Amino acid sequence: MYFADGDRVHALLPYPVLIDWLGDRLAGVVPESTVSIADEPERGGNQFVTLVGWQKGELIAVKMVGVFPGNLQRQPPEASIQGLVCAFSGETGAPVLVADGEALTFRKTAADSGLGAKLLARADAQTLLVVGAGGLAPHMVAAHRAARPSIERVRIWNRTIGRAQALAARLREDGIDAEAVNDLDRAVPDADVISCVTMSERPLVRGALLKPGAHLDLVGSYLPGMRECDEEAIVRANVFVNSRRGIENAGDLVNAIEKGRFAWTEIRADAAELCTKAHAGRTQDTEITVYKNIGGGQFDLFAASCLLARLRERSEPISTNVHGRT
Repeated sequence: MYFADGDRVHALLPYPVLIDWLGDRLAGVVPESTVSIADEPERGGNQFVTLVGWQKGELIAVKMVGVFPGNLQRQPPEASIQGLVCAFSGETGAPVLVADGEALTFRKTAADSGLGAKLLARADAQTLLVVGAGGLAPHMVAAHRAARPSIERVRIWNRTIGRAQALAARLREDGIDAEAVNDLDRAVPDADVISCVTMSERPLVRGALLKPGAHLDLVGSYLPGMRECDEEAIVRANVFVNSRRGIENAGDLVNAIEKGRFAWTEIRADAAELCTKAHAGRTQDTEITVYKNIGGGQFDLFAASCLLARLRERSEPISTNVHGRT
């Protein structure tokens, strides 16, 4: 069995590799997946999420993570997402991998959105706007720049400007043209790619401000009451999703449907349909595209399978005994 802590997960899953891996796997048989969410709304919206992905005869991946938004205000601060991803042989059920859940979630989520940009964003995109400056934000920058190497400028907006400034400074240390912005409405019309990674319950990106050809990546609104854009953004765009499973919880789409301005049947395609060329994706430079990244156990499984393959290439397992004795 293999073990990968957070540092090892990040080191072994560079975004160009993981984005291509996801695209290749989505072009094949997509595994079954289920999700279970237990919540504690009276204590800041804490949640414990369990996702299972099962590729019959190959691999089973189970992600168990706590999402505790208040952790960032603790002294000392703790990560808001913590947990484990465990993988098991699809032939015998034996455990084969234990990996840090936060790191693998960050990598999987960012690579998923990066794949969406690779499939849908304009090839000449130059300006990336990231809405939100939490732990996932720098991964979104890396993944979108891997998917669209033409991106030259990164702009960061966050409700707390200090966090946006801190992230921009870190990115500049890596040689990236990065800047924090105060006014989101002024930043949106200049952006070719906008990636939203927030826990917002009110719309942040105004659809009327999206420029022709823009690509909007929506990650945070994974529950019906959450929103990162207004309904105008959904109406103006051709909407794509990473998966049709669980999409009924996507707050931005639910809101537009409840207002009678969108229908589930208007979703153009999911990521698998794009990867198999069942749908062409973007067809015009002036087309506005939305990619709703709702997550899913199948993506955790793909990320775990990529990590497992790269671990097998590089090292011996820590144990081969299925009963856990080393």
